[in-house]
Parts: sequence; C-alpha cells; structure tokens
Amino acid sequence: MKVFRIVQDKYRTSDLSGIGAFRSGGRWNSKGTFMLYTSENSSLAYLESLVHFDKMMIPPQLFITELEITDDSLIYTLPENDYPKDWMKITLIENQQQGDRWMSEKEYLGVRVRSAINFLEYNILLNPLFPKYYDLLRIISVREVPVDGRLV
Repeated sequence: MKVFRIVQDKYRTSDLSGIGAFRSGGRWNSKGTFMLYTSENSSLAYLESLVHFDKMMIPPQLFITELEITDDSLIYTLPENDYPKDWMKITLIENQQQGDRWMSEKEYLGVRVRSAINFLEYNILLNPLFPKYYDLLRIISVREVPVDGRLV
C-alpha cells in the first residue's frame, strides 16, 4: 500500500516520527500523542497541507514523500458507524480521544479515516509507536512540488 505525506522542509521528508502532530495535535490526536498523518493519494496530501497555511505565508514549494506500507493488513479502516457525531468539525475532542486511544493501544500500524476536506477519500493515521514501525515503512521517493499560484 502506498501513502503520501507533504512537508515544507526537505530535511523533514525522512522524518516519520510523528513529532509534528505530537507538538501541535491535529484532528485525530491531541498534543502529546505521536501520529503521522498520510493520505492515500498525492492530491489529497497536497490539499490536506494547503488548508493549514495562512494565505500570506504559503511556502513557494512543498516536498511530497511517497511511502510504502509493507503489510496493509495492519491498517484498520474505521467503519462508517464508528465516526463521532460531527467528526468533521475542527478540534472535536471526541476525534482526538479516539485517535489517542488508537495510538496508545498499538493494535494497528495505522487507521484509515475519511478526509474532512474530501470525505470520498481517505487519510491513513500511522502509529510511530507500533512495534517494528520503521521496518514496516519504506520511503519510495521524495519530490519537490511547487505551490501553484492559483491555489493561494
């Protein structure tokens, strides 16, 4: 299974630790919980990154990392009925509590959840604390992606 991740700085392309989510939290984790946000396709990863930038501070380029998950049986897909009510709201504590629980239980390498930007597509929330995490991921490629001026 291939997944994609976008970062602003080239030096972060090989960082799969989830430290960014740990420091700032996200839709599916609170501060203090390691999680690596990835997407099933590169265009969704691009959109997921752009929505977090202030229009006045969008970087001129981004870097996309393509990763291979070597055993996709370790990825759990969240069933439709298990999403919290209003899960698309930003900073919904129920989402964060659920994500924190997934990461602390270490039952899955990752959890496949719908994107709040395009609910027809999925993000994969990877657990850096999962046993043998770094053995189960492989960086396939890193590419620079210029930010299209029409998107800013």
